[in-house]
This record gives sequence, structure tokens and C-alpha cells, in this order.
Amino acid sequence: MLTTPTRRKRAATILTLAATLALAAPLAEARPGGSSGGMGSRGSRTHDAPSATTTAPSTAAPIQRTQTQPGPAMGNPGMNPAAAQRPRFGGGFMAGLLGAGLLGALLGSGFSGGLGGIASFIGLLLQVGLLVLIVSFAVRWFRRRQASPAAAGHARSDLSGNGANGTGANGTGMGGGLGGNAGRGPVGGALGGMGRGPAPVQPVQARPVQIGPGDFESFEIALNGVQDAYGREDVPALRNLATPEMAGYFVEELRANEAKGVVNRISDVKLLQGDLSESWGEGNAEYATVAMRYAIKDVTLDRRTNRVVETGAPEAVELWTFVRERGGRWVLSAIQQGH
Repeated sequence: MLTTPTRRKRAATILTLAATLALAAPLAEARPGGSSGGMGSRGSRTHDAPSATTTAPSTAAPIQRTQTQPGPAMGNPGMNPAAAQRPRFGGGFMAGLLGAGLLGALLGSGFSGGLGGIASFIGLLLQVGLLVLIVSFAVRWFRRRQASPAAAGHARSDLSGNGANGTGANGTGMGGGLGGNAGRGPVGGALGGMGRGPAPVQPVQARPVQIGPGDFESFEIALNGVQDAYGREDVPALRNLATPEMAGYFVEELRANEAKGVVNRISDVKLLQGDLSESWGEGNAEYATVAMRYAIKDVTLDRRTNRVVETGAPEAVELWTFVRERGGRWVLSAIQQGH
């Protein structure tokens, strides 16, 4: 029978491992699309990894939330280089837990206790394994909750997109090539709106698309416009700057914040570096994926007290994919986290 000091040591070891597990969980960024590795659609290349660039030399996070179904060649994870980059629960971290368990056993009765020490060590491993399973289940459950809209009956203030104005950050639709409503044009129809179900990928013949200085200027304006509209929870502006699919994801994130009683405030967005990953055309649509490293002030506040709940990283590296009708204006169609 275990003595009281031994029980205390075991409890302390388990609590230490639990704390380590909690601290090892990745912190989710509150900015648009920061809470998921990748979301949106890139046409026939949705499930392919974008080309590496100087700004984002490592493989981008795979798109996990999309309305675009994988084609025949995309159904095999072995065909998708990005699939190997997806975070996995376990691996080296589990090895660390085993090492910590062994250390805890040695600091307690250790192997010098004979069979009793071995049995105590095995019991500790079983308890740690059970704890890991419970925490893993809880993390996945909370992630699904964060990705889902607010529960029925909860106040949604102005997040329905009705009322408010339909302009961009400066009250004029962002001006120039970024005016208009993305959800009403043929591009929005081609990519599908929220609630229409996944759009199957048809075999297409990609063609090269030239990207010039004016296009890069539009991408930078869109970066600032989307971040500003998201921070103000301006749903009409988000629908003006992104495809219906992406705007729907943003609304889900904003409603999840509202359900938790927090609001994400974004300011001081400044593009530090950017370059083109790839550009191509499919049918009447043209795509461009751009790697961007930008500075950002990302703060999550309590809605009632304005108390700072979380502060995001001061810089971000992401790959944004834009789509337009041939010769039309660019709108955001996907965001992937870069490295």
C-alpha cells in the first residue's frame, strides 16, 4: 500500500504533467483566419501546397476548411505534400511525457523499490495516458465549439450583416479596384456561397496569369481592409472584400467571439515583406497566391469591461489567395498560415 508521501508525490507528478500539456497547446491567433491552419478555396489547387517563397520559405499549412472537394488525385494523403505538415497529437511530446513519468518514478520510490516501484511506475503511466486522452478530447471539443456559430437564442448584435453600411474601411468601398460586392458577381457564384454545399473540382487546364505592380497594390490594400473590417466586426465590408465562403468563415469566428463575450481589436497593420507564390487561370477565373509578412496589433478584449484577455503575436506570415474574373477586381478566397 502506498504511503501518504508517495501519494502526494504521484499527485504532484500528474499535476505537473497536466500543466506541461496545457502549456504545450498551441496558442490560437485571434486575427482573421488565425485560429485555423488554412481555410477557403484555391480552385483546383485547394488541396495542393503553394510554392515556397522568400517570405514564406516553409510549407504552408494545408487548407482544412473548404467547400472545394478534392479531386481523384487529391484523395490520397500521399499525393498531398502539405498533409505531412499537419499537427499531430503525440509523437515527440508523448516521448517527453514518458520521460517525465520515468523521472517522477525515479524521484519517488524509483526502481530501487523492486516490483513495487515497477508497479507504481506502470500505474503512473496509465494515469498519464488517461489524462492525455481526456485533455485531447477536450481540446478537440473546444476547437469544434469555437468553429461553430453561436448557440441559438444568443444575442448576435450586428453580426448578421444587416443594417451597417456596405462600404469598406474608409466608407467608400475601399475605392478603386476594391469596390463593389464580391458575393453578387460571377466570381462569388463560381466559388459558391455558404450553405450551398461543397463544390466539386472539375478537371481544368490551368493557364499562366501575369501579376503586375497594380495587382500587388490591390493585395496590400485588401490585407489592410480585411483586417480593419474584422476588427470593427463590419460584416458587409468583409463580404465586399472576400468570397461568400471566406466571409461566412469570418462571420462564424466573430459570432464565436461574441458567444465568449470577447471582441478582437486589430490596428497598426503594416506589410513588411511580400512576394508572389503562384498565379494561374481556370476558365474565366484568375487566381494569385501571395506570401505576406506583416506587423499587426492584435488584442482580444472583454466586451463588457474592455479588459485585455489576450495579445496576439506582433508579426504574422500568411499566404493569401485572391480570385477575380478575368480582368476584374481581386477578392480574398483563402488564407493559409506560413512559417
